[in-house]
Amino acid sequence: MKLEEKDYLVGLAAFNGIGPKRLGQLQEYFGLAKKIWQVSVKSLMAAGLGQRLTVRFDNYRKKTSIISLKLWLENNLIKVITIDEENYPKLLKEISNPPFLIFVKSAISFEKEWNNYKTIAVVGSRRATAYGQQATQKLTAALVERGWVIVSGLARGVDRIAHQAALDGKGKTIAVLGHGLDKIYPPEHHWLAKQISQHGALVSEMPPFSAITKGNFVIRNRIVAGLSQGVLVTEGAGRSGTKITTRYAADFGREVFAVPGSINNPMSQAPADLIKLGAKLVTNVEDIIEEFSPSTLDK
Repeated sequence: MKLEEKDYLVGLAAFNGIGPKRLGQLQEYFGLAKKIWQVSVKSLMAAGLGQRLTVRFDNYRKKTSIISLKLWLENNLIKVITIDEENYPKLLKEISNPPFLIFVKSAISFEKEWNNYKTIAVVGSRRATAYGQQATQKLTAALVERGWVIVSGLARGVDRIAHQAALDGKGKTIAVLGHGLDKIYPPEHHWLAKQISQHGALVSEMPPFSAITKGNFVIRNRIVAGLSQGVLVTEGAGRSGTKITTRYAADFGREVFAVPGSINNPMSQAPADLIKLGAKLVTNVEDIIEEFSPSTLDK
């Protein structure tokens, strides 16, 4: 089987220790990912990889089959999009230190057209109250009706409701996973994930067989914000992953929206804090739409 440069990039992505920044340094030194995979330990150390990391990488590449990785991805209908390809999300490419590749599963090949759509993330608590559920469903349905693609993280609570509302409205939705596309977490969302892959896309920066760790979900939140023109928070506790997503959004220059709630509800604390910091208070979909001028949407 013929291997391409992209296949070697997948091999590098699957190694825990070479991220976008370090890969850029190695590519500047060696040129091709294939060469990084094949050069000697001495050459890797000369490129500044460091002795301990070099030894670990050398052991990894000796026992890793690029061909097996390629075949597994093909057999599971998972596509790889590198940052240099036309189908790479334009918005994601704009962020600081974007992933050098992403993994995508979409029965409709949504990756070929997602750059033509308006995208907004809808995020919030995994323990959404009845109010949070209703607000999420109502605003998501209205956004879908106006042609927006809904981005979220496939978590319990607000994420699930946002994805489902998009599907119920015959819209498109993107689920960003905090692990490889070989698994679905939480496990009860298998059916939802299947529906998303048939009417939108499953996306991950993580290579197949990546472990499910708390740190990877933080990275997932970065991609959720990076894929979106804005982030809508419908509910969330004072200290939550939701705020991490909005911090990324603010760093990327994206709009942040928040739905106010009862001062007696702990799950209204995150939106309240965000509104104090300058997020736009949202009570209906027009509050969101009016923030995006034609010039903003054309970016």
